[in-house]
Amino acid sequence: MRKITIITGASSGMGAEFARQIYKNKINSNDTHIIRELWLFARNKEKLESVKSELENDSEEKSYIIRTVPMNLSGKEGINLFKTFLSTEKFSGGFEIELVVNNAGFGTYGPFEETDLDRELEMIDLNCTSLTGMCGAVLPYLHKDSSIINVASLASFLPLGNFAVYAATKAYVLSFSVALAAELKDKGITVSALCPGSVSTDFANVASNGVRKEVLNGKDPVKVVAHCLKKAKKGKKIILWSPKWKFTAFMSHFIGRYLCARYTYKYNKRPH
Repeated sequence: MRKITIITGASSGMGAEFARQIYKNKINSNDTHIIRELWLFARNKEKLESVKSELENDSEEKSYIIRTVPMNLSGKEGINLFKTFLSTEKFSGGFEIELVVNNAGFGTYGPFEETDLDRELEMIDLNCTSLTGMCGAVLPYLHKDSSIINVASLASFLPLGNFAVYAATKAYVLSFSVALAAELKDKGITVSALCPGSVSTDFANVASNGVRKEVLNGKDPVKVVAHCLKKAKKGKKIILWSPKWKFTAFMSHFIGRYLCARYTYKYNKRPH
């Protein structure tokens, strides 16, 4: 029997960090018939291969077979490709999915009227449609003790000016994840929403179209991912690492949604 871990957006940033930590975290099993595979999904084939080489070269013990899958998962078309991939794998031999990390996504900075509309719609396709489709596509392959980690954001707790569509997509991810966790509880399947604030990845460079090269005051992705995996294993539904992030999420219950959106629009300008 093959047991599979899937990570999307695995070519860089937190996706690559999830791959590093999962690969190095050896799972003890007395069943010699179990083969564990780590499937890394992203668009960029070269970057995926680079992550694979890094993992295999840094670890003496091979706890997983690593497979890189260059695939555009965006929108319905991407999910149809993914479903075909799973069907082909099932035809080749039985497998169960142990863990899915839905990390693929991106953001855009700037007032909505000044951002590229096609880019915003692409973001909705990836952040919402694809994540939802991934969850639906893997359900037949999950089993008791399987887990799903959906990467949301601290931005999911309130509407944000100059970040309107991104915050809305992540609010969807958070709401969907909590509801899915409730629905799958009786099957022994856990669903967690990771809600990070600023993390030191390439996020800002992409969101600002290269104007801002680095995330301001970004936290260490190693610590964020390690905390996430620990809490997800315990079935935590909403995962926040930094005390500041926890405080912000808590205070969001007492701040008017329009007031937050207006304030961030006026005073939290984002380069774009």
